[in-house]
Amino acid sequence: MPNKSCAADPVPISVPKQLANDVAPFLTALFNRSITEGVVPAVFKLAFIKSRLKKPDMDATDVRSFRPISNLSVISKLLERLAARRLLNYLTVNSLLPRFQSAYRPHHSVETAVVKVLSDILLAIDNLGNLACLALLDLSAAFDTVDHDVLLQRLAITCGIDGMVWMWFRSYLSDRFQYVRVTSGLSSTVLMRYGVPQVFCPILFLLYTADLANLVESHGLHVHMYADDTQVYGFSPPSLVNQLQIRMSACIDDVAGWMSSNWLQLNAAKTEIL
Repeated sequence: MPNKSCAADPVPISVPKQLANDVAPFLTALFNRSITEGVVPAVFKLAFIKSRLKKPDMDATDVRSFRPISNLSVISKLLERLAARRLLNYLTVNSLLPRFQSAYRPHHSVETAVVKVLSDILLAIDNLGNLACLALLDLSAAFDTVDHDVLLQRLAITCGIDGMVWMWFRSYLSDRFQYVRVTSGLSSTVLMRYGVPQVFCPILFLLYTADLANLVESHGLHVHMYADDTQVYGFSPPSLVNQLQIRMSACIDDVAGWMSSNWLQLNAAKTEIL
């Protein structure tokens, strides 16, 4: 457990850590019952939002300069961490994670993503004399727009998660509420119909977008994803560069359509083509 406490916690996290031998059996019983009965306690699904400036030099009068931070109790995040570890192990053992998706798992860092894409491009240019085209696609508020029903379908169909485990994920995603906290002021509580929260956010987003790789490869192009950023690239001899441009354009159109149908939105301002 991290040392950082949350305002949602009744006592500083240092207290239960000091009493770990006494507290652990109760937490163990609580977490095991949650998993075996497929239910996440409602109190674990109430978050309060605090805003933070994305960068110190940004305009504090512009709401777009702020990043909303969701705060949950440390105990709820501990349950998420345990479940996330089990899920990641299941996905790894059964080779269900996207092959060309870096981030949020061992040996798949930003360095491996850069090396893979750069190596493919340099080999194509140096050894074959080809031209290369690279599209850098960015999403707007990607984690906040994930549709819960679509995600549950992905878990069942693509990952083979069913039974009580699937029921647990449905409970985890449903009936989540949040409110905004500014100094001593509190907003009204609203239901979260979209988005993946806290610890599970990265892994569930990878599964949500896993089908994107097959779509890109169907156009005869290469893809590598890092979190919510997608790199699409391809090569061709100079004499066939027009066909490469057509394939790249058609692929990006299809990717944009796929994302739109899955409640994701391309950020045109941050999308580049080289």
